[in-house]
Amino acid sequence: MTEAEIRLEQCFEAIRESIPYRPEIAVVLGSGLGDFADRAMKTDAVIPYGTIPSFPTSTVAGHKGRFVFGRVGDVRIVAMQGRVHYYEGYSMEEVVLPIRLMRRMGAESLMLTNAAGGLNPDFEPGSLMMITDQIASFVPSPLTGPNPESLGVRFPDMSSVYDKEYRRILRKTAEEEEISLKEGVYIQLPGPNYETPAEVRMCRALGADAVGMSTACEAVAARHCGFRILGVSCITNPACGLSEVPLSHEEVQKSAERAASSFARLICRAIRNIASE
Repeated sequence: MTEAEIRLEQCFEAIRESIPYRPEIAVVLGSGLGDFADRAMKTDAVIPYGTIPSFPTSTVAGHKGRFVFGRVGDVRIVAMQGRVHYYEGYSMEEVVLPIRLMRRMGAESLMLTNAAGGLNPDFEPGSLMMITDQIASFVPSPLTGPNPESLGVRFPDMSSVYDKEYRRILRKTAEEEEISLKEGVYIQLPGPNYETPAEVRMCRALGADAVGMSTACEAVAARHCGFRILGVSCITNPACGLSEVPLSHEEVQKSAERAASSFARLICRAIRNIASE
């Protein structure tokens, strides 16, 4: 077994008895969106990251750092209240360990959410964007190094990272809830500094509509280990150079919290619709 496989199994064995059931859908909650687990889910169990041996813990404000097991209707969910980031000093293998652990728990579908800067001038703060594709070329691949055959093939296909059927369901869900849903390409940069105006122009030239410091690397690892993926970005601010207002993490959190109601309605309905397919 590779070191990644050994570490994954050690984490799983440490919490096996605390996992209340096999979750159907895994959800990663981004900055300012963590309250979804408290408000929209009926909680059955909580496992703080800090109680899992050799497991990375969230250090960013607004990320509670725990797995929440609960239900949306009759659908069994495991939600990450807070993720870990490459810029926190973790290796990329550590960053995607939580994704692999939720797959090991038995979840087959994954919803990735984040707070992102808007690169597309048509996207206003508070907009929700369905991720149709991504650019992950500016951060190390989480698949670098020995390939754990138990998780996936050495050279996984990335022609459709975000599941086409799930995207169709989300479009339909947004229409049912009368929520405006943008669509676009997400690009991940390393962080933790925000982008310069020149970098924003570069990202736009590459075809990106939203920029952030997470998600794309998680999607690569998730695709590798067999997850079907849906991605949603909450556009919290115009990217640097598109507004005169300096960027701050506090403003990102506040903007995401303002969009929390429509986000919760969209995700709850999407979870039910996906589970019923």
